[in-house]
Amino acid sequence: MSFRRGVVRQSKFRHVFAQAWKAEHCIDDVRVSRVTWDSPLCAVNPKFIAVIVEAGGGGAFLVVPIGKSGRIDQSCPMVCGHAAPVLDIQWSPHDDNIIASASEDCTVKVWQIPDGGLVAPMTEAIVTLEGHSKRVGILAWHPTAFNILLTAGCDNVILVWNVGTGELVYQLPDAHPDLIYSVSWNKNGSAVCTVCKDKALRVIDPRRGTVLKVKEKVHDGTRPMRAVFLSDGKILTTGFSRMSERQLALWDTKDLSEPMAVQEMDTSNGVLLPFYDPDTNMVYLLGKGDCTIRYFEVTEESPYVHFLSLYSSKEPQRGAGYLSKRGVDVNKCEIARFYKLHERKVEPISMTVPRKSDLFQGDLYPDTAGLEPALLADEWISGQDAPPILVSLSGGYAAPPSKHRDTIRSKPKLISQDSGSGAAPTPTATNPAKDVEEEEPRLASRETPGNMDRSKREDDVFGELLSEMKALRAVVLAQSQRIELLERQLARIEDGDV
Repeated sequence: MSFRRGVVRQSKFRHVFAQAWKAEHCIDDVRVSRVTWDSPLCAVNPKFIAVIVEAGGGGAFLVVPIGKSGRIDQSCPMVCGHAAPVLDIQWSPHDDNIIASASEDCTVKVWQIPDGGLVAPMTEAIVTLEGHSKRVGILAWHPTAFNILLTAGCDNVILVWNVGTGELVYQLPDAHPDLIYSVSWNKNGSAVCTVCKDKALRVIDPRRGTVLKVKEKVHDGTRPMRAVFLSDGKILTTGFSRMSERQLALWDTKDLSEPMAVQEMDTSNGVLLPFYDPDTNMVYLLGKGDCTIRYFEVTEESPYVHFLSLYSSKEPQRGAGYLSKRGVDVNKCEIARFYKLHERKVEPISMTVPRKSDLFQGDLYPDTAGLEPALLADEWISGQDAPPILVSLSGGYAAPPSKHRDTIRSKPKLISQDSGSGAAPTPTATNPAKDVEEEEPRLASRETPGNMDRSKREDDVFGELLSEMKALRAVVLAQSQRIELLERQLARIEDGDV
């Protein structure tokens, strides 16, 4: 192994250590899927853990609250609406109750998980996306635009969907000549990077359908590769050398002629899955079938990729889920948490920076991406880009009641279709004008000198209602612009211009 360990380098992450949780905090009797697809088989957010499991006659995945531990009963309800094995699952970055699943049945389904978890088997998705002609194995939610989902299948096609309307908005049928191994959005969601069976790395603008950059033979080996966009625009790839050694490489998108750094690790044959933390600029590598988790820090100075340490255990991992920064325990200086999949068990593993102080460690926890989307789907489709909206982790993260998010959640079809999950649209989203008219006289009637506190609260309510009305007007305007664009495209088609 060619890790550079000779020079002692100053870094607050140099002493990060990993520790598995005790057996009583693990989840037991989980029949992890035996599907051969190279996905993590697990997705985690601050509310839920989802694991793809074995299912007879179709595809299913288990969803349990994140605090769940102990044995999973065989009668435990699951999400089981696919007709063939599930290959990938991903939680929405903007709603902790929304999860997408991709399957061998050529469909992608979007589900709304009720707070507290499932009480009965879930078979009806709130949206089913049908556009692929072969099995679908890759899902990637847009990092900043609400309800935008990218899917890739074994038909070598990338599709981009507006989940809120169930509409296919972009299709890239010719960008890849062979099987797509992985897709990753950049920080603001203006481009994606992909790696393919032809060994090429591509940077693609999905809205224009154009390939911006191509690097042939990123890794010489024939086994699958992975690529992930870093927050500064660089790309990190994992793959195999000509001699079947596993490699990690860092690429500058401004010049793809040569990698900025290459590190060779071992000759194991498991595909290295990269998990990237944009807040700390750390990369965690998990190989399927490995007993180790390696972690690295990416910096601006040479050699750019610095090996920190590795976590070793006795049992190999079938996959793993990576918890977003909003869910870690800041009081224990936990900077990352994985949920390692064994054959019949889910085991949490915490990555911690040892600190003596009990105070909030601001240098370990810069502001991180919160639930609030920076853009509506139609704004991104119309060409806008925006970085993630950041939140502070000081004192731990608690999702605030967001009037903007509630308003746009009531707009898409995926919520109105959801009759079985117990979610109902807020009154302000169904008829905001009527609510304002009813609220105004009520405020006036209660405005007495002896009731100033209550009046102030009601003034705040009135202000929130007006804000929601403005948000609704923006949605209507964006939809009108979208309709005009579609009408112009239809007219061009009818006139024979396309």
